[in-house]
Amino acid sequence: MEEYGKILIIAMPVFLALIIFEKIYGIYKKNDTAPLIDSVSSISSGITNSVKDVLGLSVTFLSYEWLVSKIALQHLEPSILSYFIAFFVIDFYGYWSHRFAHQINFFWNKHAIHHSSEEFNLACALRQPIASLINLFTFLLIPAALLGVPASVIAITLPLHLFLQFWYHTKHIKKMGFLEHIIVTPSHHRVHHAVNPEYLDKNHSQIFIFWDKLFGTFQEELDDVPPVFGITRPAGTWNPIKINFQHLSLLIKDAWRAEKWKDKLTIWFKPTGWRPENFEEKYPVHKIENVYEFDKYGTQNSQKLIYWSVTQMLITLLFVSYLFDHIAAIGLPNIFVYGFFIFITIYSSAELMDKSRFAVMWEGFRFLTAVSIIAFYGDWFGLSTVFSFSNYILVSYLVLSFSASIYFVTVDFKTNLTPSIKSPIVQ
Repeated sequence: MEEYGKILIIAMPVFLALIIFEKIYGIYKKNDTAPLIDSVSSISSGITNSVKDVLGLSVTFLSYEWLVSKIALQHLEPSILSYFIAFFVIDFYGYWSHRFAHQINFFWNKHAIHHSSEEFNLACALRQPIASLINLFTFLLIPAALLGVPASVIAITLPLHLFLQFWYHTKHIKKMGFLEHIIVTPSHHRVHHAVNPEYLDKNHSQIFIFWDKLFGTFQEELDDVPPVFGITRPAGTWNPIKINFQHLSLLIKDAWRAEKWKDKLTIWFKPTGWRPENFEEKYPVHKIENVYEFDKYGTQNSQKLIYWSVTQMLITLLFVSYLFDHIAAIGLPNIFVYGFFIFITIYSSAELMDKSRFAVMWEGFRFLTAVSIIAFYGDWFGLSTVFSFSNYILVSYLVLSFSASIYFVTVDFKTNLTPSIKSPIVQ
């Protein structure tokens, strides 16, 4: 946990700087692909995922370390060769786990968050799941285990492999010549994120594009079919915690309402989106019919709310950075208390972004949680040793944040009631 937290301390400012650069570049080119409110939601999702990972809130039924101890035909030392093998096998593992997530109902729940943005930009790369609490795909690493690649090499290569998938989430880089035949490019990944019928469930590769070509899931980006982004059943919220469990909620409801026991049991393993017969009529769920004309979510927020949401996100990143940098000092079980506060913070901020009337309630709960923590521990997890006035600063911030929520719900939301405008999506 501590090692991964240290890696994220380095990675977070790099990702944030690149997101800001893409925003500035888009404005300069008069083609801004990163609306602030959407980016805040995406970064918030990245925060929840990283906190979940650092806290170790996931279970692996079949650990790689156990696997390599049982089936290795030899034992490699950490070397350029072992890292090369690890990277190649992890990419194979990534292709199939990614493909399963798109094609099996139950596994789509953990992946829908990544596709939930109706934009395509670097920030949306950070839309990673907290619903992935169980890892069932370690068996896909068997080739590396057979060759005796050490678990320590896999542990280092996995986050590196994930971080290398960040750069190609952009509309500003067009096709890249001969590289289109070797690696996953922005063009390939735009196809993957698109909801156009021509593009659905294509290009699952993560680093090397040849997996899609080998297994028949490759689709080139077509000049006459501009990609339209999102999911066919729109999330309808900026709240990453809600999005993480929307599909699971629908599966549970459909399984409960299904009259046939066969449907109750098999719905989990059917193709993504499958529902029992006549359920679309009996229990309709909003679905995009025309991908070139639909209402994008939340495009009418006031500038005040947008800038306040950006400010809250930046402050939350400071809270998260302190957690990651002081995991050992904070210790167990206090890191889980801290993590709980971060999740409440994200939920409360997202409720405000969604213009929910419950936003004040959630912010009030957040305020009471934080004040209780300070009262119980005497300060914010040792922050007073860094600077002595930390308690006063934190309480002042919490009062300001709670007051701002009251203002937005009681004043701003009532004076900004402009309905969303349906217009054709122009790429």
